[in-house]
Amino acid sequence: MSDRHEQVRCGWCGTDPFYSAYHDAEWGVPERDSRMLWEMLMLEGFQAGLSWITILRKREGFRAAFAGFDPDKVAAFTDTDIERLMGDPGIVRARAKIVATIAGARIFCAMRDSGEDFAAYAWSFVDGVPVQGDGVTFPAQTPLSVALSKDLKARGFKFVGPTIAYAWMQATGLVNDHAANCFRRDPLRP
Repeated sequence: MSDRHEQVRCGWCGTDPFYSAYHDAEWGVPERDSRMLWEMLMLEGFQAGLSWITILRKREGFRAAFAGFDPDKVAAFTDTDIERLMGDPGIVRARAKIVATIAGARIFCAMRDSGEDFAAYAWSFVDGVPVQGDGVTFPAQTPLSVALSKDLKARGFKFVGPTIAYAWMQATGLVNDHAANCFRRDPLRP
């Protein structure tokens, strides 16, 4: 089919044009940029208890509120910034998630400053190559996401349970979990 909108997509994105655009251009594409991987991990944390479409629709608001997800700038946020963010209708106003994002920026910066690249760290869990899901079963978590979650938590990250870790792995292409009949599956194989 030549019309992109007639192509078969993963069932989770439904027919919402916003979701379809995210699916077609971003979801499952291997991300190798450390800052972007961190941004996506923080957004996945904000998604806990909510739908991903809610976060996607507020993503530009999050970017504005969190200084473009510049880890150095976010790491310098103070209690004044937390209060500002709690009043920002462009984001999810959950104090624990806001505080976790600021702490996550500090952890990201500490890793970087000690010579540990966040992208290299993330990709080390899959030996640098996206894990290929079977395209038929879509678990909420895997032993790999459990191990990643445990390591992230040990470093001090919050809102990074095994389910969030797995959703992050899917979104950033560490795992190719496009459905077997999805037009994006084969192009994202290594």
